[in-house]
Amino acid sequence: MIPVLVKRRYEMESRFLMCAPDYFGGEYNINPWMTDNLGRVDSTRAKRQWLSLFESLSKFATIELLKPRPNLPDMVFTANAGLVREDSFIPSHFQYLERRREETHFRKWFSARGYHLTDLAFSVSFEGEGDALFQSDNNLLWMGHGFRTDPRSRDLIKALFPKCISLQLIDPRFYHLDTCFCLLPGGQVMYFPNAFSKDSLQSIADHFATQDRIEINEEDALHFACNAIVIGNTLILNHAGSALIKRLQSLGYRAILQPVDEFLKAGGGTKCLALSLSSN
Repeated sequence: MIPVLVKRRYEMESRFLMCAPDYFGGEYNINPWMTDNLGRVDSTRAKRQWLSLFESLSKFATIELLKPRPNLPDMVFTANAGLVREDSFIPSHFQYLERRREETHFRKWFSARGYHLTDLAFSVSFEGEGDALFQSDNNLLWMGHGFRTDPRSRDLIKALFPKCISLQLIDPRFYHLDTCFCLLPGGQVMYFPNAFSKDSLQSIADHFATQDRIEINEEDALHFACNAIVIGNTLILNHAGSALIKRLQSLGYRAILQPVDEFLKAGGGTKCLALSLSSN
């Protein structure tokens, strides 16, 4: 069981960046989730779901807000803005032109608040916390590649964070690492095995004991159960089946279901909507 004391520390220190979905909608197609949902986003319902997530997350963390911009519907997915570590910010360079216009706004926000910006090569795509996740207990960085983030970015990132493991994604529905891989502060990992290559599954097995690997089924995976916001022993997620909830509870975690299925139409879940500004 994770001590309550740890939960309180995380809750006091946790900070996130969010962006209201004022202009969110299915306007283009850059991932499999968007393909059948062009023009089918209910913007009113999306705003209600986002506000409910904002209110729920506000109980556990401080939230900073980024001003939404017209014609940038995916700015709401702030987790893709870049990677934050203490007072440093590594800006994303998006693979698709549709999202590259967001980069200037993210850079300005962090620069205005005194963050040190460290750019990777502009010829290499890197999509921030969508494909780069820190394991807080050992400062290890897990990076995903295969669809959005160029594997060459790992070599550039390793110059900054030497402890780095790369995982290859093979299912286009799980195009970012954070859609199928969730690090938990108790030393466990929650993930969908079918999203990874054989070598990547071995890397996961090499670093997590059997009892610390929570393999989720396809139903939970397709509802982005791994795309959870983690604050201490609290997980805020779009969906989790009863078996998964029981497993998490047995490990001392509390699962809060916060539906954001309107955003799944664009390929994003709860974690996609909040970029961690904390160092833990």
